[in-house]
Formats: sequence, structure tokens, C-alpha cells
Amino acid sequence: MSTTLFDRLKEAAGQEWLNYTDHVFIQQMESGTLPPEVFKEYLIQDYRFLVQFARAYALQAYKSRTMADIQIASKGLADVIHETDLHVKRLETGWGVSRQQIESTPEAWTNVAYTRFVLDAGSSGDLLDLVVAQAPCAIGYAEIGERLKPALEANPEHPYAEWIGEYSADWYQQVKVETISHIDALAARTFTEERFSELAEIFTTATRMEAQFWQTAFDLAAANA
Repeated sequence: MSTTLFDRLKEAAGQEWLNYTDHVFIQQMESGTLPPEVFKEYLIQDYRFLVQFARAYALQAYKSRTMADIQIASKGLADVIHETDLHVKRLETGWGVSRQQIESTPEAWTNVAYTRFVLDAGSSGDLLDLVVAQAPCAIGYAEIGERLKPALEANPEHPYAEWIGEYSADWYQQVKVETISHIDALAARTFTEERFSELAEIFTTATRMEAQFWQTAFDLAAANA
């Protein structure tokens, strides 16, 4: 099997990728011991994150020069809207938190830093820069879902069954495949070895911010206790 550009970027990220995909948030979710209030704070901030991520997919469409790339951006935008609807449903059902309350909750500074970093990568760079900045989220959640799937299979009543089921589902695993393929297709047009260090820095920074995103949920839950 040939090495993809994503494989190289993930390898360059090294420990940062593990810090993200094996964060204590993920470990506790796997065991079913993640405190509900931590999950609640995560869902609220992730909703706010996804609003900006939707803008990033819109920016993908703007940066695109082919209808095929525009269609990819459009599908990504639709997937994000689907995720936000699920978050609202979980928050309303589990904690009685309305969409209006979610949208009035301030973004954590780590959320602002991450999302604006992604948007800046796309605004100042090209389409490849932007897709690479989004890749840790799009691909990482699929890897995490795949990792947690056995916990769900072992316990259908798992407290985080719905979340695990969503990101381990075939449709989201396909997001991973399509994103990796898209990165390679874009690289075939514009990538040079001279660009790799810059792309690796974008990817690693976004990966580091993903890990901090998990931690922010713990910090907010503790602050609001």
C-alpha cells in the first residue's frame, strides 16, 4: 500500500497525534467513566466549533476551482450541519439546554484559537493548506470512533453509545477515506517537498489544538461546578 500525504503528516505529528487520539477524555469515554458534565461542556463547545468549521467548508468551496472540489466542500458542510443537529438533540434531551442557550454560550478561548487558526490557514493559503488544517478533526474522529467501537459492541447500553455509534458508523468512516483521498488529489496538483514542512506545521498545530479541546471540557466542567 502506498504512503499517503496524510500518513506522512501523521508521522510528523508524532506524540501530538497520540495526545489527541488517546487523551484521557477518550480513555474515560471508552470505559464509560467520563463525567456527564464534562461531556455536556464538550458538546456545547463542539457546537460552537462546528459553526466555524462550517465556515471553513464554505471557504473550501470558495477556494475550489473545480466542480468536484466544490461538491466535496458541499458534502462536508452538510455533514457538519448534521453533527450540529445531533449535538442540539443530545443537549436538549440530556440537560434541557436549548439551541438558543448553546449559541449564547461564549466560545472558550481554546475554541477561538483553533477555529480561527483553521480559517486563517485557508484564507492565507490555498485549498491544500485548508484541507490539511481540517484533517485532524475529520480523520481523527473516525480513528477514535473505530477505536471505541469494541466498547460499544461489548456494551450496547454504553453511556456514550450514541456518540460512539455516530463516529464509528460506516458513513463517518467514509469521511476519513474521502478526506485522505482529497488531500492526495490536491497534493498531486500543488504539492512539492519544499511545502512539506509548512503543511506538517499546520497539521501538527491543529492536532495539538484538538487535544486541548478535550482538556477544555474538563476545565469548563470544573469551573462551572
